[in-house]
Amino acid sequence: MNLFVKNIRQLVTVAANGSRTKRGVGMREIGIIENGAVLCREGKIAWVGHGDAYPGKIGNDLPVFDASGLVALPGFVDAHTHTVFAGSREGEFAMRSEGMTYQQIAERGGGILNSIRSVRSSSKRDLKKGARRYLYEMLRHGSTTIEIKSGYGLSADAEMMMLEAIRELADEELPDIIGTFLGAHAIPPEYLDNREGYVALLIDSMLPYIASRKLAEYCDVFCERGYFGLEEAERILRAAKGLGLKVKLHAEELSHLGGAELGARVGATSVDHLEHISAEDMGALRESGTVAVLLPGVSFFLNHGYAPARALIDAGVPVALATDFNPGSCMSFSMPMMMTIACTHMRMTPEESLTAATLNAAAALDRSESLGSIETGKQADIILADIPDYRFLAYHFGMNHIRTVIKNGTILEF
Repeated sequence: MNLFVKNIRQLVTVAANGSRTKRGVGMREIGIIENGAVLCREGKIAWVGHGDAYPGKIGNDLPVFDASGLVALPGFVDAHTHTVFAGSREGEFAMRSEGMTYQQIAERGGGILNSIRSVRSSSKRDLKKGARRYLYEMLRHGSTTIEIKSGYGLSADAEMMMLEAIRELADEELPDIIGTFLGAHAIPPEYLDNREGYVALLIDSMLPYIASRKLAEYCDVFCERGYFGLEEAERILRAAKGLGLKVKLHAEELSHLGGAELGARVGATSVDHLEHISAEDMGALRESGTVAVLLPGVSFFLNHGYAPARALIDAGVPVALATDFNPGSCMSFSMPMMMTIACTHMRMTPEESLTAATLNAAAALDRSESLGSIETGKQADIILADIPDYRFLAYHFGMNHIRTVIKNGTILEF
């Protein structure tokens, strides 16, 4: 809980100075301190600065970590994942390698429906066991805060099992874990001829139960043709808000439907994907302050177009990055890899990608007042990378450069 980290080659603070997000050119201002040091007390950051400028004395009761040669960064915040799932879908990966699209595979009973069958045949114990393995590796790769969605059960029993597993993992595991209800991920097979019946089940039964038992902080909807339309999405989100849940939205991934504008209008904390967002939608997000969470790993893995990160940033929209780690459309939990793809395919700079993976990602979970930057008073979540310069993290891709993870001021042992 108490720790003094000294001799940091390069301390990258991503300092927000009280702001919720960074926007526009501000996303490039990441606050670099050479030969930096950080004092952590009671799990919080008590002091940050140049090592020679520390005003106090280091007593024998304060553990000291020598970070010589290492670069310090805020812990990554992965603001969009589906880490609790069952089974795997490498067969679909092979089908895509031969030219089939994600939509074609879904029409043949694959995609989300494949994962539904696996989750429904699993126990909560099995789901937690699988997720723990991934959470351990995510933490080793620098993700200290992780959002996890349900959405692979799509029945009352299976969705509640997933949410209970997520809540229990949040109590038992080291990363901060935030739960999101995604019962509106797809229409389950038994309701294909009764869409309204399933929407009613979500609104009249599942959401009140989840809210009363505090099983999730957010409600999310996959707003897309063939999944949930604008009117359905708005009804579900407004019902969730009326019960005290905060809301998110999968929007404009496969086509332009108007989900981004809907998200801005209903006060969503974030809208995610946005591969087909319009200029008008960008203006709505800028005015609402809704965070645009971009998922470069999905576009890379499915080989489809990328979200227009450059246009979003230049329009003044707060942009975040996340992995969307899941068995179907992005089987990767590496935030550094997402930064690499953002820089190589989405015209983001290393500085912008780092801000998007930390401070703005924390804002996408309503936590940037306590996470996402190395500043006095914030949670002491710090990662130390064995790299010569912060830009090297995205530049040298395909390996894990994180050598030490500090969570709540405590050095974790792996």
